[in-house]
Amino acid sequence: EHNALRPLRTAGIEKEKIMKLYYAPAACSLAPHIAEREAGLDLALEKVDLGAKKTESGRDYLGINPKGAVPALELDTGDVLTENAIVLQYLADKAPQSGLMVANGMARWHFLELVNFIATELHKGFGPLWHPISAEGREAAIENLSKRFDILDRQLGDQPYLTGEKFTIADAYAYAVLNWTKIHKIDMRRWPRLMAFLDRVAARPAVRRALAEEGLTQA
Repeated sequence: EHNALRPLRTAGIEKEKIMKLYYAPAACSLAPHIAEREAGLDLALEKVDLGAKKTESGRDYLGINPKGAVPALELDTGDVLTENAIVLQYLADKAPQSGLMVANGMARWHFLELVNFIATELHKGFGPLWHPISAEGREAAIENLSKRFDILDRQLGDQPYLTGEKFTIADAYAYAVLNWTKIHKIDMRRWPRLMAFLDRVAARPAVRRALAEEGLTQA
């Protein structure tokens, strides 16, 4: 709870220190940004220039996260968490009433399996496309991604969200990553259910707020 947070003294003024999310617009850090807005957590935002490895306030980002990637979540204790799947689970755990994680029994393990699939297969599958690549290399990367899209499409089925009626961190993560198909001009008409999923998630008030805060549109 916020009333238990340790105070931070700055310029002689005592104030609460809250969690801070380091993000880059449209990067995978959009997922925890969405999750914290869905959960109603009090969390500060700081944009990162991933090329210069500098934060908006001028800090050396490598001093915060030596891996140089986003997201990084700086806790009120001063600890820093990295790796998207972990940051998402931490935020969901901070607000269990939000239902952002499947919490019970075997369903919990299958849920974590899904989150890890998004992290290790779907997310990383876009890796080659962020660098100069030949036409043949692009075709191979998209073919590899297509197999992952097929799996995610089967997981979604005719449900509104990946695990059923309830929006979770898996949906936030999948949404952030699948939106990269627009950046890389990947034709998604083969997966109409995934296209409808993107529109459905984009219409959520918390998602609209996160997109606006990152200066993004839903085009």
